[in-house]
Amino acid sequence: MAEKNFFLGMNKPEDSINLNETEKKHTPVIEAPDNIKAGEPFEVTVTVGTILHVMDPAHHIQWIDVYAGENYLAKVVFTPGFSKPKATLTVVLDSIGKTSLKAVERCNIHGMWENTRDISVV
Repeated sequence: MAEKNFFLGMNKPEDSINLNETEKKHTPVIEAPDNIKAGEPFEVTVTVGTILHVMDPAHHIQWIDVYAGENYLAKVVFTPGFSKPKATLTVVLDSIGKTSLKAVERCNIHGMWENTRDISVV
């Protein structure tokens, strides 16, 4: 069986409950409150993997992008050997209703991976 080409589009877990080893190391984990008040700051933490990804010069996470719905919030760029693939942002959302936080990360070996987490803005 040939190895999957991770650079053909966006990678997502096939089964979010039963992650394989590659998915455990690459799928972004988004931590945020379930409900937030419109206009009030809250923290969003994104960690790459339930098993923290290595940050060696030969194999590392290059960056994480964070979105709220279709709105681009931030990019965090990492330096291999000097950082861990984890970022905490302070975010303010004004639009009341359900929104989806999305994190996209890029591994220099295994391509781009994304995950989402729904929150409610009241």
